[in-house]
Amino acid sequence: MRQVRAGLRRRPARPGGTWHLDEVFITINGGQKCLWRTVDQDGNVLDILVQNRRNRAAARRFFRLLLKGIGAVPRVIVTDRLRSYGAAHREVMPSVEHRSRKGLNNRAENSRRPTRQRERAVKGFRSVGAAQRFLAAFSGIPPHFRPRRHRTPAPSTP
Repeated sequence: MRQVRAGLRRRPARPGGTWHLDEVFITINGGQKCLWRTVDQDGNVLDILVQNRRNRAAARRFFRLLLKGIGAVPRVIVTDRLRSYGAAHREVMPSVEHRSRKGLNNRAENSRRPTRQRERAVKGFRSVGAAQRFLAAFSGIPPHFRPRRHRTPAPSTP
């Protein structure tokens, strides 16, 4: 247990060059809020943000907070086909390649399952701050229990 706590406290590893962005609606105190998430190519959650809207200004704010918090610029961002991403991408980081085709963003789509499980278990979150704190704290735990790609052996064929 001590090793897990020490691992959570230490500086996180540098994110990969490909970032997957996704937004999903969650229930907070009976109302719908938009949860923005970024996952790198290895499945590590880089940042989350809960906002009221899902428009260009909200996407632009999320991009700026993401770049400020991480301190690195990705090589490629992968999104779904929400047009707010394209508009915010052209303003905030035009030099980064932007890919948005069907099926490319599955890594981000699958990474929200723990959020949905928590939401079902407690019938939604009670406040935006509580949701933000919970999701920010618990997004760093799953990578400690997921084996890395360099540690998994190649499948042996019989």
